[in-house]
Amino acid sequence: MANLLDVVDIEVAYGPIKAVKRISFYVRAGELVTIIGANGAGKTSTLNAIMGLEPLAHGSIRYKGADLGKIPVEKRAVLGMGVSPEGRRIFGDLTVRENLIAGGITLSSSLCLDRIESVVGRFPILAERIQQTAGTLSGGEQQMLAIARALMIAPEFLILDEPSLGLAPKIVSQVFELIHQLNQEGMTVLLVEQNVRKSLAIADRAYVMELGNIVREGSAEDMSSDQKIHESYLGAA
Repeated sequence: MANLLDVVDIEVAYGPIKAVKRISFYVRAGELVTIIGANGAGKTSTLNAIMGLEPLAHGSIRYKGADLGKIPVEKRAVLGMGVSPEGRRIFGDLTVRENLIAGGITLSSSLCLDRIESVVGRFPILAERIQQTAGTLSGGEQQMLAIARALMIAPEFLILDEPSLGLAPKIVSQVFELIHQLNQEGMTVLLVEQNVRKSLAIADRAYVMELGNIVREGSAEDMSSDQKIHESYLGAA
């Protein structure tokens, strides 16, 4: 499999503080790769750099061989990159339908309508709430909306940042089942998560971040059986 994403020796800094310290990793086409680690490890800063929301102090990021540093943020969706950010960031004053339309802003009107029908087919609760103001949805429903909005462009590469954060266990399981299904259907996924056990259960490969560094990498299967991973992340999961 060819690499869809190549992150090479990147550094992200906030003034004198280096949140991401010269890390490198890759995601092959068709893989589900997870970046795991505790809060403050640098996971979200890494994703923000990929999405163009944080400038690189060093290194490069290439998608399908193209230097993302030369591609404006608003044009990355056209490349086939869909993003469900940390904290959901839905438009609370808009309806579910209007949020989905915003996710398909680059699409023609007819294609956008088709995609809405396709996307809500994966989320029956959103179909029921299609005219409801998004801010009145439950936390789990808002997370589903955030993922559904990212799916509006039918992305080749889906980036998910902490999709289980703050959700009830039953909803967490539903979200992970959906992510696994999307990957099984051929979508490449980069998943950043604190829920290590569920992430490793559906991933192909994993990277462990601590204090801005990648400290471990390998197959998800090997990580799941690694004693150090168990002691650090799975013991209390």
